[in-house]
Amino acid sequence: MPPDLDRRRGLSRALYEEIRARIADGTYAPGVPLPSSRAMAAERGLSRGTVTLVYEQLAADGFIDTRPGATSRVAAGASAALHRTAGRRKQRSDAGRPAGRLSAVGRRIAAMHIRDAGPTAPAEIDFVYGPLAGGDFPTQTWLKALRTVERQRVHRLEYEDPRGNLGLRRALQTHLSRTKGVACSADQLMIVSGSQQALDLCAKLLVDPGDGVVVENPGYRMAHHAFEACGAKLLGVDVDDHGLQTDALAALGPACVAYVTPTHQFPLGSFLTVARRRALLAWAAARHAWIIEDDYDSEYRYSVRPEETLLSLDHRGCVIHVGTFSKTLSPQLRLGYMVLPPSLVEIFVAAKRVVDRHAATAAQRALALLLEDGSYDRHVRRMRRLQQARQRALTDALEWHMGDRVRIQGAASGLHLLAWIPGLPASAESALVQAARERGVRVYPVGPLYLPTCARSRPTIPRPAGLVMGYALLSTEAIEGGVRRLKTAMTAVEG
Repeated sequence: MPPDLDRRRGLSRALYEEIRARIADGTYAPGVPLPSSRAMAAERGLSRGTVTLVYEQLAADGFIDTRPGATSRVAAGASAALHRTAGRRKQRSDAGRPAGRLSAVGRRIAAMHIRDAGPTAPAEIDFVYGPLAGGDFPTQTWLKALRTVERQRVHRLEYEDPRGNLGLRRALQTHLSRTKGVACSADQLMIVSGSQQALDLCAKLLVDPGDGVVVENPGYRMAHHAFEACGAKLLGVDVDDHGLQTDALAALGPACVAYVTPTHQFPLGSFLTVARRRALLAWAAARHAWIIEDDYDSEYRYSVRPEETLLSLDHRGCVIHVGTFSKTLSPQLRLGYMVLPPSLVEIFVAAKRVVDRHAATAAQRALALLLEDGSYDRHVRRMRRLQQARQRALTDALEWHMGDRVRIQGAASGLHLLAWIPGLPASAESALVQAARERGVRVYPVGPLYLPTCARSRPTIPRPAGLVMGYALLSTEAIEGGVRRLKTAMTAVEG
């Protein structure tokens, strides 16, 4: 066989197998048009005749539909047919196994078994914490800001400062000074892709394998995972009605970082008192440790006054303040920020450049406009009214339908509360969650937010079952209906 003919056959076979694979994994879904033979040939450096032969073979095998003068499209049922074929092959049994070795970080992340809760059914009422109602997003205001940004022609399309758009950082500097009493320069601000990226950067830059990291117990597990992935040893400290129990810090082993949610402890909802904030800062000074202050939802205060941030009380430069726009605008925007101590700015800028250069510029510039013209403040005031109405609907429904069967904690601010159920032990949480799911309502146990292993210096008091209940996604009517369903589930479990 002539070498050139052999090469052409190899290229056509490779293209055939690639298109089959994209149909199998859903990249090319049923009905999706394939590129024209001319466009595919130009893109791949093949002759148009070669591509035409590949398309004809795919059509003959039933994977695509072709008609003269019409675009070739993926055939209905093609993906299912490919999966059935693959199921008969031995290779499929090895599909989930890495072809090579995972790094230590990869192995630690794999061992965490992090999974999403999965989509809800259309009729389910979901008390999940995190998502916001789509109707609450200021669509017209946001689109207007985006159109304004797009009309502003720039001379150069280039990478921005890794800290983020300077206009947004200056607007945010003013906003934080006015709303939180935070004094910082624009150079200390870094725009990140949500607070989770901020935590990941902190873990990578501040923690070595085996280092101790102080965390609240119970606490925000996705933050814990960021530190665990880097090999940190988590040192859990109990939380009470006044936040982290700082008197327990002295008994801990060596630690290089403390991660806290002082403004609205997740999930218990308590506020770290000023005395404890000062004690935490003194501990960090004595240990030469960093403090990460996660201020994730302080915009929502209903019956409490704002406290000074840890950053405002820090005179040593050890506090990294983390905030997000996910709880006021949308988690899908992936916009958060960090206020860095001056000593950390340079290394965090370098790391951000390595990770993703910078967050998407258009969204940053649009947000800067909303901060500058007052639109963001108006939106937050509106959101605060909406969320307070939802919070009242949930607390009223729990008190009306459950009475003494439920004890509510952490409802003074934020977008969630904790419902303790004194009549059920902690071991009944899974049964309660399942019983609620069978009745069309999703609730989330507090148990997984406790550290799996946490050495304690004193005997523990058995806790009751508890549910973390978010309300930002739901209408007041849905909240009422969900609590009624939850009551029947509780009755069934108490049985």
